[in-house]
Amino acid sequence: MITASEAGLAGVVAGKTGISTVGKKGFGLTYRGYSIEDLSEHASFEEVAWLLLHGELPMYEQLVAFSEELQSRRSLPDRLKQVLEILPRTAHPMDVLRTGCSMLGCIEPEESPEQQYEIAMRLLASFPSMLCYWHHYHQSGDRIDVETDDDNLAGHFLHLLHGKPAAEHLCRALDVALILYAEHEYNASTFAARITASTMSDLYSAITTGIGTLRGPLHGGANEASMELVEAFVNADAAEQGVMNQLAAKKKIMGFGHRVYKKFDPRSDVIKRWSQTLCEETALTPLYEISERIEAVMRREKGLFPNLDFYAATVFHCLGIPTSMFTPLFVFSRTAGWSAHVFEQRGNNRLIRPAAEYNGPGPRVFVPINERA
Repeated sequence: MITASEAGLAGVVAGKTGISTVGKKGFGLTYRGYSIEDLSEHASFEEVAWLLLHGELPMYEQLVAFSEELQSRRSLPDRLKQVLEILPRTAHPMDVLRTGCSMLGCIEPEESPEQQYEIAMRLLASFPSMLCYWHHYHQSGDRIDVETDDDNLAGHFLHLLHGKPAAEHLCRALDVALILYAEHEYNASTFAARITASTMSDLYSAITTGIGTLRGPLHGGANEASMELVEAFVNADAAEQGVMNQLAAKKKIMGFGHRVYKKFDPRSDVIKRWSQTLCEETALTPLYEISERIEAVMRREKGLFPNLDFYAATVFHCLGIPTSMFTPLFVFSRTAGWSAHVFEQRGNNRLIRPAAEYNGPGPRVFVPINERA
């Protein structure tokens, strides 16, 4: 019998992984044994992506080759561009990435598992290109060139989005956010991707599954909701009153608490420092002050802490990224983690097919339609 604490499989061990640990065995959050604090302080997203995909940090020559390989895979096939052009202007960017991933799988299919690493790189490299091509085409009618000479994903995306290279420290801010979002053990989207992989489906299908799962507001989308919350108030005092009113009305405040973490999210302090720096630099300090006041109210009233999504919202806003693109940034990053989990699942595969406890009606006799009362 599934107890109340296990509803939604909370607390149920569904498998083993050597990719990350979330608050277990004396660790905080680690990727392949490396703390998220060390990785976000010292590594690049490309180093972290290599670590997740290969199990070890890259040597210098490997990192250079990996970064160059990603650069070479940023282009989009013409047929994919045509699909991006016919998608509605009103489509959610997450739907654009879901469709783009599926379409690329039709054009460049995975015909054997030996292609999985190249496909993972292809998706990591081309997701920013897909999103920005669709965005600019529907905003201004421009068919942009999606290949840039930026040497990392963060710089490439900001360059495509704004039409010019971004300052190095701005690229680094996004780079850190991508590191923080890259992996998180058996979260909903990762587990869904592993289920798809367990059926011996292709990598594109597994990643599409992950995107579809992340699309739901109970998994992804909290950063978008957090930005909408912060922008709703003119100052910190108004934010306090507004949040108190929402709490009194039993409304959920997105960006706080976590299904796994009970005391704090180790990623939050890292992104909060970037939020303060960028808000001050861009004369958006009131947004940071509002965020801090909301954090204080939530701690005082509900004993809840901010998770990664809360302060990531103001970081992305300061970088000039539209709010509707916040969760797609999650996709750019988590593709590395999803792919690593698919590789791991394939390496020791068994179909994931849990049982369910039936709580429906007992055996019943079928009644012909003309005899039913």
